[in-house]
Amino acid sequence: MRVHVVDPSAYTRPYDHALCHALAREGADVELVTSAFAHGDVPAPDGYRLRESFYRRGGGVAGKLAQHVPDMLRERRAAARGADVAHFQWLVVPHVDGLLLPRAPLVLTAHDVLAREPRPGQLAAERRLYERADAVVVHTEHGRARLTGELGVDPARVHVIPHGVLDGLAAVEPALPPELPEPDRPVVLLFGLLRPYKGLDVLLEAWRGIDEAELWIVGAPRMEVGDLRASAPAGVRWVTRFVSDAEAAAVFARATLAVLPYREIEQSGVLWTAVGLGVPVLASDVGGFSEVEGVTLVAPGDPAALHDALRRAIADPPAAVDPSPYGWGEIARAHLALYRSLL
Repeated sequence: MRVHVVDPSAYTRPYDHALCHALAREGADVELVTSAFAHGDVPAPDGYRLRESFYRRGGGVAGKLAQHVPDMLRERRAAARGADVAHFQWLVVPHVDGLLLPRAPLVLTAHDVLAREPRPGQLAAERRLYERADAVVVHTEHGRARLTGELGVDPARVHVIPHGVLDGLAAVEPALPPELPEPDRPVVLLFGLLRPYKGLDVLLEAWRGIDEAELWIVGAPRMEVGDLRASAPAGVRWVTRFVSDAEAAAVFARATLAVLPYREIEQSGVLWTAVGLGVPVLASDVGGFSEVEGVTLVAPGDPAALHDALRRAIADPPAAVDPSPYGWGEIARAHLALYRSLL
């Protein structure tokens, strides 16, 4: 079976790599179609082909938008010639992408089921995209319920296939970011792009009075963090930039606990990276987090509850999540069964 896995903006490169590698190991002929990653190299293809045919030139956001239509049309022609199934991980311009998608059996993975802060017409555009697909993959029953309940997508076309463990950093030689000293106390890690829905303000309020550990906040801001940083309590260290894989490996290696105080989410690559590296997880009880057995849950948006949960977890760290139910072999076989059902 010939499969094109398409992620135009390389939004989820670790997930893309793991899925493509697993599909290839199960015998599929796989090509990952994406763009050059802006912050370093993508993982070397392992059993599949890599084609960086999106956004090959500069020009920032305006340049990407100008290239988007011809790049999508190019992939549409390529899929018609060389793919039995086209599987898109992300669609970045929903208002027009429905007109540009391949005619081959089409699968969409809804990593973010619905836009968190939708612009006018965006939800209607997303509904049209989901209706255009032959099948939609979600990672949790929570996501399935939202698609079928809030957008009215046909339940027969929505398929739950779990997110897999992301353990690629285990093979990377760690190098601690220069902003961070070697810790002499337990480390609680908030990792990833900093966005309003991730509850950074709640975490900082919850951290007040905790002096038996350090809180590391590591990730590039996609929000204003100046005021939060100025008023942060003691014991908080910041790395507010994109970090390399070596630096990411180092901060996870030194973390006693990964904290995800999100206000909303479907699933999170940060959670699955922590699982893959054996780091216990404390997370808000939102989205699909409760469907991952072994995650310690706390009420969202509640600094007092989070403070108490942090104190308990620092004093007596919970067990790491068992990764064995989330292996990529089973996930690849579930995808291949779905693909075959569409042919």
